[in-house]
Amino acid sequence: MRKWIFVVTILGIAPLTLTASNLKIVPTTTLQYQLSNNTSAANSFQNQSNGNMGATHISKIDVHSLLYSGSDTKVYAHLMPWFGDPRHMRVGYNSQDPTQIHRQISDMISRGIDGIVIDWYGSRDTFTNTATLRIMKEVEQHPGFTFAIMVDKGAIKLSSCSGCTAQQALIEQLRYVEKTFIPSHAYMRVNGRPVITNFDVELRYPVDWKAAAAALSTHPVLLFEDAGGFTHEVTGGSYSWVRPSTSDLGMSYLTKFYNTGFVFPRLHTVGAGYKGFDDTLASWSLNRIMPQHCGQTWLQTFAKANSLYNSTKQLDSLQLVTWNDYEEGTEIESGIDNCLAVSASLAGSSLDWSVSGNENTIDHYVVYVSTDGQNLMPLQTLRPGHRSVNLCSYSFASGNYVFYVQAVGRPMIRSHMSHAINYSPHCSATSASLSLDASPSILNVKNGTSTTSTVTVTNLAGTQTSVVLSCSNLPDGVVCSFEPPSVMSGSRPTNSKLTVSAVSGASGQSDKPPARHGKYALLFSTFGIAGVTISINGSWLKRKRIRPRVLLGVLVLSACVLTACGGLGSPSAVSSLDSPDGRFTITIDGTSDTGNASIPVVLTIT
Repeated sequence: MRKWIFVVTILGIAPLTLTASNLKIVPTTTLQYQLSNNTSAANSFQNQSNGNMGATHISKIDVHSLLYSGSDTKVYAHLMPWFGDPRHMRVGYNSQDPTQIHRQISDMISRGIDGIVIDWYGSRDTFTNTATLRIMKEVEQHPGFTFAIMVDKGAIKLSSCSGCTAQQALIEQLRYVEKTFIPSHAYMRVNGRPVITNFDVELRYPVDWKAAAAALSTHPVLLFEDAGGFTHEVTGGSYSWVRPSTSDLGMSYLTKFYNTGFVFPRLHTVGAGYKGFDDTLASWSLNRIMPQHCGQTWLQTFAKANSLYNSTKQLDSLQLVTWNDYEEGTEIESGIDNCLAVSASLAGSSLDWSVSGNENTIDHYVVYVSTDGQNLMPLQTLRPGHRSVNLCSYSFASGNYVFYVQAVGRPMIRSHMSHAINYSPHCSATSASLSLDASPSILNVKNGTSTTSTVTVTNLAGTQTSVVLSCSNLPDGVVCSFEPPSVMSGSRPTNSKLTVSAVSGASGQSDKPPARHGKYALLFSTFGIAGVTISINGSWLKRKRIRPRVLLGVLVLSACVLTACGGLGSPSAVSSLDSPDGRFTITIDGTSDTGNASIPVVLTIT
C-alpha cells in the first residue's frame, strides 16, 4: 500500500519569538517539483497559438470542487485516441503507448475525474482501435474508474464493411462495441445498462437508430446530442458540447440544454465543462474560435450548471470537453492558463504578496519556507483574499531562510510560484510568551488506527493562562483531539495528549485520491456537525462509495465535539493537495490570551 505522509504543524496567529522551542523545518516537497510538469502532457509540449498551454505545473484540486455543494455528479473526460497517427497533429506522445496511457489515466484520477468517453473511429481504423483496446486494459486496472465508447461519424467512413450501407456499417460497429468493450467490468453503466454515445452520425448519414438498437442484445443507454437529443426516438438521454458558433460562450445553449433535461427527468443529462475552442491549427480548420478569457470561460461553464442544479436537484454527469483535442484547442490535459502572476516582498517581518490577474482562478495560497531555497516545507495555506503572513508568528531559529508564495489554481488551472524571498529572523524576544513541544515529533500510524504524542505547553511569562489546543487544515480521513483540550499553563510545563487518527480509508485507494476535500471542508467550517448530518440525511446517502466514510467521519467528529476536539479549525485554512507522494501541511493552533505558538509533527500513514 502506498504511504501518505502528512506534516502536522502547530502554529499560532499572534507575533511570537521563542528560544525554548524553535520551529523545525521538515521539507516535504521541492522547488523543482512545484515548477515542473505534473500532467500527462508531453514534457516537450510548448504553448500553441490556439491557446493550448505548454506543459507546466497545474492544480490537482478535485474537479468536483467546481460543482455545487453536495453534488454527486459524475465527471468524465472526453478522450481522443489518435495522437501519434500521422493524420493528426504531433503533440509529443503516441496514444497507443501503454506508458502514456497509464500516465493519462493516472493524471485524470489525480484530478478527481471519474471516467472517460473515448472518441472511437471504429474497428477497422487500426490506429485508434488499437489505442482504445489498450486504454480499456489500463482502465480495468483502476477500480471505480470507467469508460464508454462514443461512435464518431468517422467510424462509418473509416470502418465500414465492404459494400455496406451506412445503416449496415453502424449496426456492425455497434455490435463490435457490444462484443468487445461492453463485457469489460470497467465499462460505464447507467442503472445497470451500458452507455453508448455518438457524435454527428445522423447529421452526416441517413441511419435508423431504432433499427440499430433493435439489433443489439445488451439494451444500451443511447445518448444523443444537444437539447434535441432528449426527444430522439430511442434516446436514453443527451449530452451537451462546446459550441464555438455561439456569441455568449455557449451559455444560452447550455441553459436551453439543461432546461430541456428538466422536462425529461427519467433521461440521463450530461452537462459540459470546457475552456474554449480554437481550430485554427487543425488541418480542417473553419477558423472557429471561442476565447478562453484566461480561465473565465472554464469557470462560467461550471457556474451555469451550479445556477440550475443543487443537492436536491442533481446533475447526472458532466463531460469535460475535451481531455486532449489539441487540434481544436479544447484540451485540458496540459491545463488552463489563467494569465496570472504572483509577486512576493518583505516588509520587516511581514511576508506580503500581490497577484496580477483574476484571483477567482486561485483556489488557495501556500507559503513555503526553506533553508536552502530548494527543499520546501509548506508553512501556511490561506484562502484567496489573504495577502500577508507575519513571520514573527513562527519561532524560527537564528539563520537564513528562503520563502516562496504559490498561488494554487482552481481545478485544471495553472499554479504560479513567486520569486524567492530571503529572510533572517529579527523578532523581539520580549514578545515570547508561549512555548509548545511535542514528543515524539515523528509519528507513524496504520490506516484505521490512531497514534499519540505528548504536547508540552509552557507559559514563558510565568503567569497562569489558559491555552486552547485545536486542529485545522486536516486532509480527508484524518482527525485529531487533545486530552485535555485546554490546559492551564504557567512557568512549569503542562502536558496534553494529542491523538491523531487515520480514519479507515484516510490514505485513499491506490488508484483514487481522497475525494471532495474542498466541499467537505467548507461544509464542516460553515455548518459544523449539524450541516454534515443534514447532508447525510439528504442526497449524499445516495453516493454509496462515500457513505461509509462520511458516516464514520460524523461519528468521529461528533465524539471530538464532546471532548472539545479542535478538528474543524479556522475557515481560512485548507489542505494543499498539490504535493508529491500525497504529502500535506496540516495546521493545529495553540492559542492563549498572552500569545500563540507553533511546532511541526510529521505523520506517516501506512
